[in-house]
Amino acid sequence: MSLRTSTPRADGFFMPAEWAPQSQVWTLWPERPDSWRAGALPAQAAFLEVIRAIARFEPVTVGASRDQFQNASQALAEADNVRVIELSNDDVWMRDCGPTFLIDGKGGLAAVDWEFNAWGGHHGGLYPNWDLDNQVAQKVAQLERVPRYATPEFVLEGGSIHVDGEGTLITTAECLLHPNRNPQLSQAEIERYLRDYLAVNTIIWLPEGMYNDETDGHVDNFCCFTRPGEVLLCWTDDESDPNYSRCRSALAVLDSSRDARGRQLVVHKIPIPAPVYAMLESEGGALGQLPDEDGQPERLAASYVNFLIVNGGIIVPGFDDPQDSVALTLLQELFPEREVVMVPGREILLGGGNIHCITQQQPRP
Repeated sequence: MSLRTSTPRADGFFMPAEWAPQSQVWTLWPERPDSWRAGALPAQAAFLEVIRAIARFEPVTVGASRDQFQNASQALAEADNVRVIELSNDDVWMRDCGPTFLIDGKGGLAAVDWEFNAWGGHHGGLYPNWDLDNQVAQKVAQLERVPRYATPEFVLEGGSIHVDGEGTLITTAECLLHPNRNPQLSQAEIERYLRDYLAVNTIIWLPEGMYNDETDGHVDNFCCFTRPGEVLLCWTDDESDPNYSRCRSALAVLDSSRDARGRQLVVHKIPIPAPVYAMLESEGGALGQLPDEDGQPERLAASYVNFLIVNGGIIVPGFDDPQDSVALTLLQELFPEREVVMVPGREILLGGGNIHCITQQQPRP
């Protein structure tokens, strides 16, 4: 499909909120051995649960590499509402390497193909070659036969932004202003890209995301819109938790912000689960904690905010934690018109993200 040289805003396109009606959800199939333990078999089992949960509410397209196409097809052979396609990739983070879909409110659908550099390129990126991932958005746009807007001069991952569909965007300075993304651009120039390609008017900058998030603080793991004028923020009252100050700094910004419609934001707080640590598999198959650079157990950025909104449902990760039930109850209160479905998220977290990170919704035009 055609590559547009104008901007989405100039052509009347905008990014809708995640709760807008969707036509399908896209995801990828895990296999990368340095991301997923035990030949990725535990991860594939976890992805199956997520895919089946989403498919209860709407169609799912699963992209698999040539080597994994048959395996994924067989695993999903009895899953209703799911198709498997061959789609080369470097890893599974469809939220970040896939397209950001846009609508124009008149039946039109388009896609933004952001430049992708594996969360930092050669200055802190998570793998040395990301060529296949950087082609995913273009391939999806062509498969769906929609206009594509490319930004080869501007790096952005879908997990670094959230919108309310009414002109407001939230992000973190920790990520979008990180020198390993767009060092040649000022904050004002980055904002111009967001305004031109997502058609937003108000941008709310939170200082940081979750502690030790290897994406450099993606907002989708920390804070999101639940409806216009309302956000959900990760929270802890434990002063020894490194997220303690991050949560309070974010709250201060949110309390002093207004959205694009001039509303003061209502902030809901959701607890952070107990620390989850990176695991190292020994030759005997046992799991042990993986140390960080200081020799301490490496804490992962576990969060209930990393959920996906689908038609009639919320798919949220669980961590076998007492806070799981608290999160489930709160999300059901915040989304009374949707069914909240909790699926195991620990195995996906061990690979570096969670449900929102591995999915990308396609809005219904």
